[in-house]
Amino acid sequence: MRQRIREEQASVALYWDFENLHASLAEARQEGAYSKQDNRFKVQEPLIDVQAVVELAASFGPTAINRAYCNWQYFSRYRDALLQCAVELIQLFPPGGSAKNGADIKLCLDAMEDLGRFGHIGTVIIVGGDSDFMPVSQKVKAAGRTLVGIGARKNTNRHWAKSCHEFCYYESLVESPAATSALAAEADPAAELFKRATRLLAQTQGDAWVSQSAVWHMIKRLDSTFDPQEHGHANFLAMRKAFEAWVEAKDGASGTLVRLR
Repeated sequence: MRQRIREEQASVALYWDFENLHASLAEARQEGAYSKQDNRFKVQEPLIDVQAVVELAASFGPTAINRAYCNWQYFSRYRDALLQCAVELIQLFPPGGSAKNGADIKLCLDAMEDLGRFGHIGTVIIVGGDSDFMPVSQKVKAAGRTLVGIGARKNTNRHWAKSCHEFCYYESLVESPAATSALAAEADPAAELFKRATRLLAQTQGDAWVSQSAVWHMIKRLDSTFDPQEHGHANFLAMRKAFEAWVEAKDGASGTLVRLR
C-alpha cells in the first residue's frame, strides 16, 4: 500500500496546524460548530486523536520534531494527550481582528529552516488541509525529502493533497486497526503493543511480512519505556515466541520476518 521512500535511519519532522484540523472535524460534525465567532472563542472539546497521528508518523522513522501550532488558550483540554505524545506547543495569538493565527505561515517557515539545519530529516509530515501548504510541498520535494500530508476529508484542498508523496485522510487513519489510542485494556499490554507495531509497519511498507528487528524499533518509538522483562518475558525474542499463536515467523534475506496470522 505505502512505500517508504527514505532509508530507515532518516528521521521524521511532524508539524501540526492544530486548529485547522480541529476546526475541520468540528465543522464536519455540524456546520458552523467552529466557524461562528462565538464558538471559536471558547474552550474547545477534544476531537483529535493525537496518538493516532503520532503513531502514523513513527511508522516512517524516529520522530525528531513533533511541533504543533495553535492559539492554545482555547485548547487546554488537549493537555494530557499532547503531553503524553511529547508535542512541542507553539503559541500563536491572532495579531488582528480577523482571528487568523497565521499558523500555516509560521509552520512553513519553520519547516524550511529545519530542513536546512538538520540533514537527518528524511520525512516531513504536515497535518493540515490548506492549499497554503502547496509552496512548502514544492520546497520539501526539491530538497529530496519525503512529504506526507494528513487532513480531514471534507476540508482538505485536493491540490494540496495531490502535491504530497503520500496523503492520509484523518478519518481513514482513526478508523484503521492501527489507530489504537483508546484501546480497551487487554490481559497482556505487551501483546497489544506488538500488534500495533506490526500493523503500522505492514501498512507503511505495503507488505504483511516485516522485519522482526524493525518491530522492536517500532515498539520503542511507540513506548520508549517498554521493557519485555516487566511483562514476564526474558527479552524481545522470548516475547515474540510467546505470541506464536498469532504471530508467524520465517527467515528472510536479512534476518527474521514476522507477520500477524
